[in-house]
Amino acid sequence: MTRLNNKIALITGGSRGIGAGTAKLLAQHGAFVIIVDILDDLGLAVVDEIGDNACYYHLDVRQEADWMAVTDAIKQRFGRLDVVFNNAGVSGFEPEFLGRPQDVEQVSLNDWQQIHAVNLDGVFLGCKYGIQLMKAQGGSIINMSSRSGMVGIAQTAGYCSSKGAVRNLTKSVAMHCAQHGYNIRCNSLHPGAIYTPIWDTVMGDTEEQRTATLNFVKRGIPLNDMGTPLDVAYCVLYLASDESRYMTGSEIVLDGGIMAGSTATLSHEDSES
Repeated sequence: MTRLNNKIALITGGSRGIGAGTAKLLAQHGAFVIIVDILDDLGLAVVDEIGDNACYYHLDVRQEADWMAVTDAIKQRFGRLDVVFNNAGVSGFEPEFLGRPQDVEQVSLNDWQQIHAVNLDGVFLGCKYGIQLMKAQGGSIINMSSRSGMVGIAQTAGYCSSKGAVRNLTKSVAMHCAQHGYNIRCNSLHPGAIYTPIWDTVMGDTEEQRTATLNFVKRGIPLNDMGTPLDVAYCVLYLASDESRYMTGSEIVLDGGIMAGSTATLSHEDSES
């Protein structure tokens, strides 16, 4: 299958979860996949699994120097980039945040800034340097936002803020590229309850607790099931392909129907990377 034949795609946070699942799917459809992350061992393992159609670079999305180095490496090796999936992100439920409240009254400025540095600054830099590698021939930028970028959730002020900003940044990037005639599309994804390893921190310690938590989450989803990384990957595949040539500044919600039929919010409803 060659929906992405000869395309070169960069995926941030590509070492696990949605990023790894997307890297594998895009490679299956003909793309050469560049995985970037700070989890080097996991990223190299994904490359080994994919084979010759993938490579890995260390990149901390918060660091502009890392983006500059990877951009230079891509220029030298490939001369261009066709797809950027700005996937890397944190939710505020990772181990480094556990035990610290994330609501607007109690969240620390440091936690707020760290969440925005990854979720927003990292996407901004991915767009900035992605455009450099795409504007000669065109391409597709896909930004990971969230259902939480479209609604408010009391317990995760920083996360919601960062994802809402990504939603609007995406539209600004789309308009910028259109006005300059770059033929670069930019769209955002808004997942809801996608089961990734980050959920493990809140599922419970016993099988009974995990089952009860899972059933509780599913009751808040009209389709009565959580999504998988592959569900997100297929959306990325469409946006990365020429099939989406007339789509820019748009947003795709994939949340099992939560936004369509309910205003209920989950305390932890999606996860990237």
